[in-house]
Amino acid sequence: MAKFQTVDIGRSASAASIIFAALRRAIVEGDLTDGEPLRQDEIARSFNTSRIPVREALTMLEQQGLVKTERYKGAVVAGLSMAEAAEIFDFRALVEAEVVRRAVPNMTTEVLDTARACLERFAAAGDPMQYGELNREFHETLYRASALPYHLGVIENAMDRIDRYLRAQLVLSDGMDRARREHLVILDACAKGEAERAATLTAEHIRGARDSLAEHMGPGSR
Repeated sequence: MAKFQTVDIGRSASAASIIFAALRRAIVEGDLTDGEPLRQDEIARSFNTSRIPVREALTMLEQQGLVKTERYKGAVVAGLSMAEAAEIFDFRALVEAEVVRRAVPNMTTEVLDTARACLERFAAAGDPMQYGELNREFHETLYRASALPYHLGVIENAMDRIDRYLRAQLVLSDGMDRARREHLVILDACAKGEAERAATLTAEHIRGARDSLAEHMGPGSR
């Protein structure tokens, strides 16, 4: 049966975007795994639509690096080597440090309270699938104060590429405890208006996650 949430969109004008969103979520959350084939006919039947919007959705996913086309196989879920993942983490460290630096002066009490509530939910979460969502929610809450929509879109795409690997690292290591501690000091710097410190801590946090993931994936990873 389909590993992604489906709806009847036979009459929908936005069929491609709906399929894109459903497949993207399934890939990011690991329901669709690396190398798994994405057969257009099966997907079209699941959504009660033609292959045209499916092809459009797969093209959008390929543009984001979540899907690749292989000879004789067609579209499959794209995997990452550790070298590729490390590059994405390094890129995030640069961009997200600058974004949080720009965001700190604009952070209101409401923003800080929302971020703090997110951390409380992170600490109380019992479902491993929630860890990745709450991790992203915390960072995005702080970053939105930067008012840099293009930067935020780039960060979202980068997170999509490594999210399922990061979720695995959080669950299979002490990643949750470490992330919680580091999130708290980042939030403290933001609350005190210390933009440079928040930027430095954010970059260190992301690079630490990179190193933890490298240890988790091991030297044999592609």
